[in-house]
Amino acid sequence: MSERLTAGEICTREVAIAFRHTDLVTAARLMREYHVGALVVVDETQGLRTVAGVLTDRDIVISVVAPELQPGNLCVGDVMTARPVTAAEDASVIDVLRSMRAHGVRRIPVVGAQQALIGLVGLDDILEVLAQEFGMLAATIGRGIERERAQRA
Repeated sequence: MSERLTAGEICTREVAIAFRHTDLVTAARLMREYHVGALVVVDETQGLRTVAGVLTDRDIVISVVAPELQPGNLCVGDVMTARPVTAAEDASVIDVLRSMRAHGVRRIPVVGAQQALIGLVGLDDILEVLAQEFGMLAATIGRGIERERAQRA
């Protein structure tokens, strides 16, 4: 890649969020409504939303469903991954991938100044960028072949 893509450039900016006190059933409904597998859990102070955790569908399955707990008795703060790894909005995509690999996660909240939530970058966002890059690469190869054919005709 000739350009240095950043987390802020490729992240999804419309992020499904929850608060620590959100009940777990409501959180699951939010995931269903927004067709997402994770909610970013935020604390809100003076209009600033900072990342407090991440709640994934896997967290619910492993921590609630498998041990047969009652989800109605729990809130997001009981199940979320607290203090998740985050990426600065100017972090390179390569750095984001390194963090994902090092921490074994597929999604990372992107933060700006004062750790405010900017967006969420997932492997699907990165794959989309890579697919575009591979498409350009394939088109370049195709153009080279066309140019050679035209020169030989």
